[in-house]
Amino acid sequence: MLAYILCTALAVLPLMIYFRNPYFLKDLNYTCLTIYVGILLSRIKKKFYSILDCFLDKVAEHPHKKFIVYEESSYTYSQADRESNKVARALLTHAHLKEGDTVALFLGNEPWFVWIWLALSKLGCTASFLNVNIRSKSLLHCFSCCEAKVLIAGADLQGAIEEVLPTLKQQGIRVFILREHCHVDGIESLSDKIQMESDEPLSRQLRASINIKSPAVYIYTSGTTGLPKAAVINHERVWMPAFALTFAGVRSDDIVYIYLPLYHTAGFLMGLCGAIERGTTVVLRSKFSASNFWNDCRKYNVTVIQYIGEVMRYLCNTPKRDNDKDHKVRLAIGNGIREDTWVEFLERFGNICIRECYGATEGNVGFINYGGKIGAVGREHFLYKMACKYALIRFDTEKEEPVRDSRGFCIEVPRGETGLLVAKIGKRTPFSGYAKDKQQTDKKKLRDVFEKGDMYFNSGDLVKIDDEGFIFFQDRIGDTFRWKGENVATTEVADHLLTVDFIEEANVYGVKVPGHEGRIGMAALKLKENMDFDGKAFYQHVKNYLPSYARPRFVRIQDALVVTSTFKQMKVKLAEEGFNPALIKDPLFYLEDNKGYIPMTQEIFNCIAEGRLRL
Repeated sequence: MLAYILCTALAVLPLMIYFRNPYFLKDLNYTCLTIYVGILLSRIKKKFYSILDCFLDKVAEHPHKKFIVYEESSYTYSQADRESNKVARALLTHAHLKEGDTVALFLGNEPWFVWIWLALSKLGCTASFLNVNIRSKSLLHCFSCCEAKVLIAGADLQGAIEEVLPTLKQQGIRVFILREHCHVDGIESLSDKIQMESDEPLSRQLRASINIKSPAVYIYTSGTTGLPKAAVINHERVWMPAFALTFAGVRSDDIVYIYLPLYHTAGFLMGLCGAIERGTTVVLRSKFSASNFWNDCRKYNVTVIQYIGEVMRYLCNTPKRDNDKDHKVRLAIGNGIREDTWVEFLERFGNICIRECYGATEGNVGFINYGGKIGAVGREHFLYKMACKYALIRFDTEKEEPVRDSRGFCIEVPRGETGLLVAKIGKRTPFSGYAKDKQQTDKKKLRDVFEKGDMYFNSGDLVKIDDEGFIFFQDRIGDTFRWKGENVATTEVADHLLTVDFIEEANVYGVKVPGHEGRIGMAALKLKENMDFDGKAFYQHVKNYLPSYARPRFVRIQDALVVTSTFKQMKVKLAEEGFNPALIKDPLFYLEDNKGYIPMTQEIFNCIAEGRLRL
């Protein structure tokens, strides 16, 4: 009888646990992965082991396995190793590089990027990844941040280099270009020199002094709020984004599709370094193409895709086809997918496991939504919170600073309430900051948060945690604005606007109005093909779904919404341009009280600017 009761109890127990916590098995799996990764990190720190060492181990384990597939060419792990050896020898001979030097890499997505990065790692040098879209002053700014003495550029970027060549020559910078010949004074060809070198392995002594805290790469922030900043990524910091693929469930037999720029965190750290850690094959594409995306996935048998920003919406906006579900993609990992797009993507393209993540290039905190709840960027877990002490604190969006109590300490918000995400800076969760920019580094540090002398990383992100422990991104600090005494979250408003049938994309931001406190809402919209802006229908929608203070007072219709190279929407420039029809050539509309959206005229603008029309 006792045995029968025990068997029944054991049989019922899993059901009771499931009904109490439907995410129990996923929590358990995450616990096991956290312990596994924790052990690996401990070993990596104890006996320095870099991502390069990991790559060399994979070369030894499966030398003939495909590593990089690019267009019609493919390269095995062994071939990649040998190609990078030739590059390293050429740079050693002709650029006279030595351990600890920094080299700026101005190159798009192509195998050369991978070979040169590996080569620099073998020489004990730090690679500084420059955004291929920057020019002139921005290019010189980024170059000066990392104090590089050598610049290597792609052949297609020679024109951009020539624009700033006089300054580079003045500073004594060696400039190499991936061509076999170059007749421009001050630019040296590199491809011919690489071809002449041996592919024999290099001595480990060339990088003997490099340790876990040495800078591995400099990766620049996307520049949504000004000039890009060079985030210092040391060898320890490389590993956490790389392990994201492990947490997402990527296997060694997967084929990972990388079209995101390798000069940014998602493409390089999470994508390429993550693929090396897993020992997978990478299909590399020069840039994102919505029309060719699924054709590529079918052609190369892709099983894992990355995404960021608005990419998933771009895919959903392509014309529907009968073979939309005809592919082998089983997993998508990234960040920035909106809730409505998440649902639409799964309905259209099939049962793909989406692993939404949260993190910042320079940050010391990150999450992954291993539970799969739509809309969430992560899920709380007690083991992670033990390792990384983070909190959500009350934030005053008007003063743009944390709210402090009578003792001068920050106030933690309860569950369900939006707060500023901060993470304690410590030995296990360091913050390296930005190269040659102490002011910006200090701005990301919050002191005396919960006790005297403590220091936390200021993520700049407003998030909330629901009753089930899922974490939801709400807005960036600078993007949330205050109007009529209320906080307006731009992403939340944009989500509502995207449900209007004639709107394809929406970017919401706050603009200043003369004589008024705070900022009032404005929306830049891209309309669906062959559809017009219906002011009455749009007004009816915002009236039904948004409180009065959150309704965009101005609307700007654009042919295309401006995004960064990582598909993040640009708000700062739009906010600065405001709503003056004399300066803006795009169609503008104004929300007339209780009537609807009407064309914005110079007379209306003048009335607002002169205070004759109160908003």
